[in-house]
Amino acid sequence: MPSSPGPGAVDTRLLRAFLAVAEELHFTRAAARLYVAQQALSRDIRRLERDLKADLFVRNTRRVALTADGERLLPYARRVLEAQDALLAEFGRAADDGQRPLLVDVNSPGLVGERILPRARELAPDCELMARFESGLTGAAAELLAGRLDASFGRFAGLDPAIRARLEQQPVRYEPMAILLPEDHPLADLDVVPLDALAGESVYAGAGNPRTPEWTDLARQLFEGRGIEIAPPAPLAVGTREFQRIMAKTRNPVLATVDFPAVPKLIRKPLVDPVPLSSVSLVWRRGLMHPGMEALRAAAAELAEEEGWLRRPADAWIPATDAVVMTQCT
Repeated sequence: MPSSPGPGAVDTRLLRAFLAVAEELHFTRAAARLYVAQQALSRDIRRLERDLKADLFVRNTRRVALTADGERLLPYARRVLEAQDALLAEFGRAADDGQRPLLVDVNSPGLVGERILPRARELAPDCELMARFESGLTGAAAELLAGRLDASFGRFAGLDPAIRARLEQQPVRYEPMAILLPEDHPLADLDVVPLDALAGESVYAGAGNPRTPEWTDLARQLFEGRGIEIAPPAPLAVGTREFQRIMAKTRNPVLATVDFPAVPKLIRKPLVDPVPLSSVSLVWRRGLMHPGMEALRAAAAELAEEEGWLRRPADAWIPATDAVVMTQCT
């Protein structure tokens, strides 16, 4: 049996695992940050410790701390990973000349991303921009960081700060929110639904869906103090028909946006008093250079200007963190 590799053959993936745990000092949070199972993360740390022949962490049921060897490794790990990221970004600039397709997650049909993509194709006719449907920026972020996706749209402020640090974003739209109601719901005949009219309701906002926690978090902030509950997790539905079937069984109103695709037997109504907004950004992997990406950014900026997407109504509601993020552009 071959022996374990020595320090000269350290896998950079293991160094990323080490860095995540060293910065979080918590295996569960580090695993969530890396989108891996905690068991797999612990296994990678043990392998790195074997490769380096050093104990890197002190672990017990109450805390995780770096050992002296862990402290010594930390600056080296950061420098190695920074150099690797720079190399990959430079390689991308040299090789991404538009010959490969740009993979763009538009989330769901009819939403902001699907409106921007055709304009981007007009601006870069020699590039192939391929639509993907990941449904949720948290889920898409894992694909972006793994290189299986190039761009996505969603609530950038809802991502973990450590994930945001590895991505870039361009604010696109303050999207007004809406409520989907069963056809026979008492509020279904209203032209618009005042937010306070939902007091006492249990509203579905994607609770339990691992791909969309940023949306559930937005709902939680919106509902706080208003007597509106977040509906418990429902079976994850893929496709309009399955979504309609599950919602027909639960009969919960559904938090959505004004451009959410029509769903049979559900009535979409804008929310008012105040007008809640969902912040939408174009998000991509840091260092990505591709002519299709440049066209996508230009198309997003053009449509935002033409449609007034970045103007907020006077009676709008938005979390303070989102307001700050939407003033930034990388």
